[in-house]
Amino acid sequence: MISRRKILIGGAAAAGTLIVGYSLWPDRRRAHADRLAAKSGERFIAYWIKVADDDTVTVVIPHCDMGTGIFTALSQMAAEELDADWSNMRTETAPPDPLFANGALVEGFALSHAGLSRESVPAFLQGSVLAAGNRLARFADIQVSGGSSAVSFTGVYGIRVAAAATRDMLIAAAAERLKAPRNAFHTHSSRVIHSPSGQSFRFGELAAAASRLGPSSRPNLKPKSQYTLVGRAIPRIDIPTKVNGATRYGIDVEVPGMQFAAIKISPVFGGQLVSVDEATVAGNTGIKKVIKLNDAVVVVADRFWRAQRALDALAPVFSDAGNAQLSSNTIRERHLAALDQKTRKPEVASGAEPGGRAAECTYHVPYLAHAAMEPVNATALYRTDGTLEVWAGSQDGLGSRAFCAKAAKIPIDKVTFHLLPSGGAFGRRLPGLLNFLSYAVQTAVALPDIAVKLIFTREQDMRHDYYRPNVASRFSAKLNPDGMPGSWVNHYTTTDDANAEAAHIVYDVPNQTYNAVKVVTPVPTGPWRSVEFSWHGFFVESFIDELAHLANRDPFEYRRALLQHKPRHLATLELAAAKAGWGTAPAPGRARGIAMVECFGTIAAHVAEVEIAAGALKVHRITSAVDCGLVVNPDGFRAQIEGAIVFGLSAALHGEITIADGAVENRNFPDYPMVRLADCPAIEVHIRESDAPIGGGGEPGTPAVAPAVTNAIFAATGQRIRELPISKHELTAAG
Repeated sequence: MISRRKILIGGAAAAGTLIVGYSLWPDRRRAHADRLAAKSGERFIAYWIKVADDDTVTVVIPHCDMGTGIFTALSQMAAEELDADWSNMRTETAPPDPLFANGALVEGFALSHAGLSRESVPAFLQGSVLAAGNRLARFADIQVSGGSSAVSFTGVYGIRVAAAATRDMLIAAAAERLKAPRNAFHTHSSRVIHSPSGQSFRFGELAAAASRLGPSSRPNLKPKSQYTLVGRAIPRIDIPTKVNGATRYGIDVEVPGMQFAAIKISPVFGGQLVSVDEATVAGNTGIKKVIKLNDAVVVVADRFWRAQRALDALAPVFSDAGNAQLSSNTIRERHLAALDQKTRKPEVASGAEPGGRAAECTYHVPYLAHAAMEPVNATALYRTDGTLEVWAGSQDGLGSRAFCAKAAKIPIDKVTFHLLPSGGAFGRRLPGLLNFLSYAVQTAVALPDIAVKLIFTREQDMRHDYYRPNVASRFSAKLNPDGMPGSWVNHYTTTDDANAEAAHIVYDVPNQTYNAVKVVTPVPTGPWRSVEFSWHGFFVESFIDELAHLANRDPFEYRRALLQHKPRHLATLELAAAKAGWGTAPAPGRARGIAMVECFGTIAAHVAEVEIAAGALKVHRITSAVDCGLVVNPDGFRAQIEGAIVFGLSAALHGEITIADGAVENRNFPDYPMVRLADCPAIEVHIRESDAPIGGGGEPGTPAVAPAVTNAIFAATGQRIRELPISKHELTAAG
């Protein structure tokens, strides 16, 4: 049988005919890159790295800015490999052009899913693997930001390689100038220095000559022991303009002659537009056009509020596509019925020793919205010459450009896409979830030569999202006489193809069985921060806690006993417990719960400390220990974990999209509350570095929040929360 490893390496070798990495360009592509993205006095030395005559080094980032701090972290990685003076570093967003497709991301995901790393690929094939990744990225228009992959994949497989190659090329240019061997030079603080004589050259002096040299696909990378910038808490470079308001988001776009569009989409899933009463807005001041689409009506006007008022007056009528009977309850029953069908034959006793106790528990989570602070929007200008120009925040500039071309039914080279920062995303602005872009392009095509800004109101955004799925999971297990699990059975529902990785446990339990049951509904679903781990983390960490209590064991010690063959997980769990004071008595009336989830290469363990008084829950403190391997920027990483904890806490306490009569009921934040400042717990994040490959930072902090809190509620009250959100349950303080 041919292994996945052989398929990956062999396929890459066949695809890449030159041993030239994706992160390095032949001369003709560097020239094209200069035309696309280099200013006067700048030139690309290697992919994503520009050096200017004044020594400024610009890292061209193939990701969007959605507030995660990756521009700082990736710039740190580049500066580290370059030995550049930090004050000379700059960043830019990569153009949404196939030349800047993110092959590093493709390589990182491919190797990760095959259980490989760059070092495990034979050296003579590495360039071919990289070339294949870049070709696939260009073919599929990949420039995506998601999966907590910017640092772990783009940084590791792309940015640092390009920066190291740039350093080697600058050294080669200096060696050529002095007619000295390359190994006689070293770099420091944006200079190339001839070690024997001390003579040195600025990066800017050498940039032109270096850009004419052939790059290496396997440059020498710095060992961790020599790092001076990576690992430092350098202030984020994007914060000043966000504080002073200079950062321009999609909602801020202004184009001469621009009009505004408001939209009303069929409230019932799958519904189509039947009729509108256009006479009600005929002659209204400022109204430019009423546009009827398959499932929506759009009003274009010179002011957004005028467009919205006219839209309300149109009284559009929509069909219900046969979905009018759909509700949260009917969907929930579908999932439970699917589990009943799957678990009709008991599997709990398989492999367990006789005489132990058994457990069977069912858990459920609701639909969740992304609810980004900036409602989705886009500005589009379709010209009668067949070209399209679009301004929008998106998690994939190149993918969005291709999406707009398809929506307008024109070639991609006829589309100009301006990628802007996003005021929150969490998956909402990923390819496949870009309904707002589709509607904006359709509106622009219907009104050529006029720029139109289409804005989803909060109500439209909340009711026409791509939601985190509503799913359920049923576990069964039987404990051995010593209280440890002798079997583990997990049947769970899914709305898409199952992610087995998210469901599988790290604990040392024999006789594991997993089964996914697909349940189809007309409700659109999509990636949400930490994707499947956000619900499987709640399911798994709740059930392991139940088994601990069934065995009359301390939940922390129970987990420790099941992690003896997982030293990295064990150390992270122990750090969280120690920092939270586990084993010491909490303040009167309080209790603690613990949970741990690994995802995106990062292990996060949380301890929640809660209090229930007069039926009200107060989460006082969340203590977190996190191991992501190497941390590039500790402050930025902590901020991501803190944000993910608050995000996860909002979902655990309040998050629920409800459906009635085939439509989403929630309209705005009063119907979909978030954690407010007064309710936000004290959060402590403790970083544990290890020799593991660099993991992600944006998503891993979310999954363990809900089970840590619900496990703490059980410790406080004896009441087990198996269905989220917590606000659905009446809580009573113990005795």
